[in-house]
Amino acid sequence: EVQLQASGGGLVQAGGSLRLSCVASGVTIDDQAIGWFRQAPGQEREGVSCISSSDGTYYADSVKGRFTISSDGAKTTVYLQMNSLKPEDTAVYYCVTDYFISCTRRWLYYDMDHWGKGTQVTVSS
Repeated sequence: EVQLQASGGGLVQAGGSLRLSCVASGVTIDDQAIGWFRQAPGQEREGVSCISSSDGTYYADSVKGRFTISSDGAKTTVYLQMNSLKPEDTAVYYCVTDYFISCTRRWLYYDMDHWGKGTQVTVSS
């Protein structure tokens, strides 16, 4: 059974940094892409970034150059380093994965099968 546990959210001022962690069980990035979606109040869910051993990484245009996704040596923990945070990055961030989609642009728009509990990120101006 695939389980995803996200942590690391918090309150930060604009321009600051946070690092999110997602501990996966039952799956690794060798098996399939793992990554992050986010949802701001009153808005639709948005794909942020993904990583897989076979495809590498992919980022939404809105975070490219500011966020970095990576994995640990065991390939079961996925990190999202978020720098130069903006108020518009405020959202609940979810760790997600699905067997049937590779880490490409299409991943950002896919209806994911597995979602972890979200972690709140709030960026104050």
